[in-house]
Amino acid sequence: MSDTTARIHTLRAAGTALVVQLTEPVPRVLHWGADPGELSADALAALALTAEPAVLNNSIDIPRRFTVWPTEADGWSGTPAHEGHLAGTFTAPRMGLADASYRPRAEGGELDLHLTDPGAGLDATVTYVLEPSGVLSVRTTLTRRADADPAPYDLAQVTTLLPLPRRAAEILDFTGKWSRERSPQRRPVGFGTHAREIRRGKPGLDSPYLMTVGVPGFGFRTGEVWAVHVAWSGDQRYLVEQLPEGAGTHAAVFGGGELLRAGEIRLAPGESYTTPVCHFAWSDQGLDGLAERFHSLVRARPVHPRSARPVILNSWEAVYFDHDLDRLLRLADKAAEVGVERFVLDDGWFRGRRSDNAGLGDWTVDPVVWPEGLTPLVDHVRSLGMEFGLWVEPEMVNLDSDLAREHPDWVLGPAGGVGPSARNQHTLDLSNSEVWQHLLDSLDALVEKYGIAYLKWDHNRELHESVHTAADRPVAHAQVLAFYRLVDALKARHPGLEIESCAAGGGRVDLGVLEHTDRIWASDCNDPVERQAIQRWTGQLLPPELIGTHVGPATSHTTARVGSDSLRLATALFGHAGIEQDLTRCSPEELARITAWTALHRELRPLLHGGRTVRADLADEATLLHGVVAHDGSAALYCWARVATSPEGQYGRVQLPGLAPEATYLLRVRTEPGLPSFHQVSGPVWLSAALDGGLTLPGSVLTVAGLPMPNLNPGQALLLELRRTAEAEVS
Repeated sequence: MSDTTARIHTLRAAGTALVVQLTEPVPRVLHWGADPGELSADALAALALTAEPAVLNNSIDIPRRFTVWPTEADGWSGTPAHEGHLAGTFTAPRMGLADASYRPRAEGGELDLHLTDPGAGLDATVTYVLEPSGVLSVRTTLTRRADADPAPYDLAQVTTLLPLPRRAAEILDFTGKWSRERSPQRRPVGFGTHAREIRRGKPGLDSPYLMTVGVPGFGFRTGEVWAVHVAWSGDQRYLVEQLPEGAGTHAAVFGGGELLRAGEIRLAPGESYTTPVCHFAWSDQGLDGLAERFHSLVRARPVHPRSARPVILNSWEAVYFDHDLDRLLRLADKAAEVGVERFVLDDGWFRGRRSDNAGLGDWTVDPVVWPEGLTPLVDHVRSLGMEFGLWVEPEMVNLDSDLAREHPDWVLGPAGGVGPSARNQHTLDLSNSEVWQHLLDSLDALVEKYGIAYLKWDHNRELHESVHTAADRPVAHAQVLAFYRLVDALKARHPGLEIESCAAGGGRVDLGVLEHTDRIWASDCNDPVERQAIQRWTGQLLPPELIGTHVGPATSHTTARVGSDSLRLATALFGHAGIEQDLTRCSPEELARITAWTALHRELRPLLHGGRTVRADLADEATLLHGVVAHDGSAALYCWARVATSPEGQYGRVQLPGLAPEATYLLRVRTEPGLPSFHQVSGPVWLSAALDGGLTLPGSVLTVAGLPMPNLNPGQALLLELRRTAEAEVS
């Protein structure tokens, strides 16, 4: 018994655990999910004993084990851990354990498993890191031995997989399109493989984003759930797979990795391929429990922004390509008046850029539109106390540009010629060192000359035929790595420079890109009805301070829907807030309301950007209740919103999630965004008191019994603030 248990390693943190047994020839996961507590030697031995399944009829003659590196050698008929070949041979991998290293921590720990396949000359190191948040991060490095056969090993796929129990029977992942990113979709787990493959050169607007499997009917606040996120900014693959024979004693598996193009990774002796990190998480408190784990993981990173996130004005929906200095100076004046802290000049400032069909690649200021350069605007913005930011799209090029005319071989595409344009543009080959250096030098010169604090880094088109022209070989993997290096090199030259990941809106939103950037643009759509859903689901992975949330004009640029002030302003409050409209056209009343809103955001910013995201499970999809609650339960801000009509006339009591039932709270309505339009003769009694200085209520009523909510007209929102009474002050 002691010999068996000595070869079992347990990683534990934040109520979750991973238990791995170093079996031969390949280790296996005995348990991943709820923390079973400190396991005695007898308990570990029992866990190993009960990991042996039955031998089925018409099956291999030993128990099937689901290992950390599943292949046909184990009798595994599902997706293998890796696929590849050596000039058409060694197509059946046979990895075996060489050694392991285990580094426990007070919370979590790290386990390295070193595997080898002598026939193919391959070594693999699988690293499991259980973070203090309870998120399990897995990465694999596959290496050809230096003394291996000199022929290259063609690696087709590496997939990280973990087991799932039978009760994990429902899948939630995401699809989407431009201006409607992260649209949830559910389906039961069936037999076979549910696979999502992304071949867009970036995660894309229809990214699976965070694949979650849970007990049927799991919600925001309830249900046991398991999730995986592939932290990679290129082609991806996610899957859930269930075979009739199961996966050892487990029912199914799920996981993912980078989707590799044919011929892309060819490992010569001494060369390695490292997978993206796959982040796995478990929770018995529904989707909010998962979100809390991921938010804790992200906030603990050394690169996570620590300073207050400045309120932004971005010029796109204010002026589009009409870059007139006097008009922009007036816009900057109004921005400063309403409390903006960072002014960003969007597309249209560089040479030849009067529309979206020319100029990309020529990253110098247009001397016709800007005869004195950007200096007059930059100096004016700074004199008003604001930072200056700039829009760029460095990875892209218009064929109608000096760069494309001078260096046609820098355009990414096969030797036979580039394919059709998208958004009137093509992609530059960042794997070409000359291209990479040119972009670094161009961006460095801009940031240096104008003291730029922030770059809105766009990536509008998808990558098709990502092939290096000269070699006619795929470079999608190299393109992503070169992008990461480019951002890192630029930030190393300019410490403090912040960069936003934008990709036709929310097309490059992943934890890989956020290791190098400081914010994401969730969507080009600022319609608050659409944004309520987009932000709700973007927040399943990312905390609010990393999500750009801007107030657009009353008439949406993308949907033409007219939105109320209450919904527009309340929606944009819950994130890294900004403005995306022409303030010079606003009435004094509108400017006063926006000014009050920016002041409210600054007041509540520590809570909004540091608390726990909570969302209520409501039967009516036309109503939403979400909020942010301080970790100690001392304060909260909720948004009660209606996006469409409903059959109900009276909604009934709604629980406010996340509060402390034993505490007493002062409840106030925050009116800075304006009061919503109500669909009622009079509201519930508590509403009048909450509007008139505040109402004291016990936490048990608020979070257990719930409040009867007011009936709103469609497209309206109400803000509720709560403070524990020991800290609350009636205004």
